[in-house]
Amino acid sequence: MTVRTRAAATIAAVLSAAIAGTPATAAPVDLTSAVVAEVRHRATAMVTADRSTVVTPARQHGDWAFGTAVLTTPPGSPRLPDGWLFVAHRADGAWTVALEGEPGFAELTGRAPVVGEAERPLLAHQDGRPTTAAGGDLRTGMALPFAVGQTWAMAGGPHGWSGAAAPWSSLDLAGGDQRVLAARAGTAYTMCTGWVRVIHDRGYATDYYHLWNNINVNGAAVSQGTFLGHTGTDVTCGGAASGRHVHFGLRQNSAYVGIAEHNVGKWVPQNGASAYQGSALHGSTRVYAGGSVHNYGALGFTQGVIDANGGGTVNKRTGPGTGHALAGSVDDGATVSVSCSANGTTHTGRWGTTSLWNRLTDGTWVTDAFMWTGVTGPVNGYC
Repeated sequence: MTVRTRAAATIAAVLSAAIAGTPATAAPVDLTSAVVAEVRHRATAMVTADRSTVVTPARQHGDWAFGTAVLTTPPGSPRLPDGWLFVAHRADGAWTVALEGEPGFAELTGRAPVVGEAERPLLAHQDGRPTTAAGGDLRTGMALPFAVGQTWAMAGGPHGWSGAAAPWSSLDLAGGDQRVLAARAGTAYTMCTGWVRVIHDRGYATDYYHLWNNINVNGAAVSQGTFLGHTGTDVTCGGAASGRHVHFGLRQNSAYVGIAEHNVGKWVPQNGASAYQGSALHGSTRVYAGGSVHNYGALGFTQGVIDANGGGTVNKRTGPGTGHALAGSVDDGATVSVSCSANGTTHTGRWGTTSLWNRLTDGTWVTDAFMWTGVTGPVNGYC
């Protein structure tokens, strides 16, 4: 073939590809370049000249790969790094990459041989689409990220993953024995030095940043209370830290979500007038930023915390309403288990007005108006 013929053939091929809607430029043939390209496509607004993408292929087998991609920030920056799990498949010499939070992520992790069977159901909810847990269900089943029974300082109230930026997904916690623990069972991934992410059920995930001596894991199964690292000031992947602490962030459906109104360690964080302010409620006990929070452990999905809305106790009844006889009382802040619910007399508490009453496992009834459950309806069905 002559040079002129080869040139004509090349032009024809490019024109044919353009007509077919296929990009004329070839997809990256090496994995790192393909992941970097996907990060730039996914996070166009985040990519700036002072940020680099660190790709860590934690597992590779044949034409499949799985790992982490972190968009770093300079040390001292007010912005923290952003990061994603990724899965990639190579076909015809080119890599197809899906990041956590993209629809293709669930599809590829569902068939990738580099993804473990225990991981698949958890990663399937990390494709960015809403789950049944979203939209009004604020139960997390999480403890605070330190030992149950310890009391730590809430050094910073609700704030963004990167400072004041919304959503205010994060708390800064410090003190105690400095051991940072998984808030709930799941699979854990080291995003970079000082940063661990745990993927939980119901579409939730939690991030732990600034850690010292963090564990190095790649999809390891963890239980609530598994050691992840020590509080610290690590900023290997960027950002800033003043005084050792853990920057604890809440995610759902592959994105940071406001931590306010969710229950963590039987506390319900509340936003303040500005980032890092705010408070947390346990029953009627309110602790402001800088105060101490006791880790009462995880609230079960059929449990509630009594909130007397400033009172010391809440009356219990023999049936669902004030027309039924008194059957004792329950202390503000107590954890109660609900067997079923029914409608009765209407009451107003901190969380709103409702006619719902909850039958406790001891057979007595308490109005839902004076109980935090995380949902507006029954937590264990109707009686």
